[in-house]
Amino acid sequence: MLTETITPPTRSPRSRRLGATERREQLVLTAQRLFGERGYRATTMEDIAQAAGVTKPLLYQHFTSKRALYLELLQQVSRELLAGLRSAHGKASSPRELVENGYRAYFEMLVTHADAFRLLFGRHAPDDPELLGAVRTVEHEVLEVIESRIPETLGAEHRRLLAYALIGMAEGGSHFWVDSARKGAPATAADVELLAKRVADMAWNGLRGIEVE
Repeated sequence: MLTETITPPTRSPRSRRLGATERREQLVLTAQRLFGERGYRATTMEDIAQAAGVTKPLLYQHFTSKRALYLELLQQVSRELLAGLRSAHGKASSPRELVENGYRAYFEMLVTHADAFRLLFGRHAPDDPELLGAVRTVEHEVLEVIESRIPETLGAEHRRLLAYALIGMAEGGSHFWVDSARKGAPATAADVELLAKRVADMAWNGLRGIEVE
């Protein structure tokens, strides 16, 4: 006689309750993704709470308003980008390597922190004057890092123009990259190296031909 084996019902494990620090980090990452995808105006606190699987009151326990949350994200993202650029420049052993390292740090952020990148340089700039000012402050800080690496033998206005041009090349390359990813070709570490080298080649060849005024 066969004995039927009865398997007790499987209980779904309870989701682990997050501590305050972990929860805040989860909310930040969720908000960063939504702001990057939709822009500031089209994203609501209710959207963020729902995407994070929490209630709105809990979200407001961590952030008093959508503006406060967005400003904190901008500060966090800008710190990471500026630290990456300064570190990359500090490791350079030649002017040519300085240029390529800077572009590599920029494009690495695009790959590893895509949501953060869109938050800073995406096409959905906030229409709130305070928030737009915060974004412009970040852009100005990046500009100063780049400008500080350009030889002082050039005039101040000339150096500022070149810094804007170098950043513009990076932004143009990044938009090309994002458009390629949308067509089903996600970026890889090898892509970072190739893109950084190609853009740096163009930038370096141009910089070498500049005459001191």
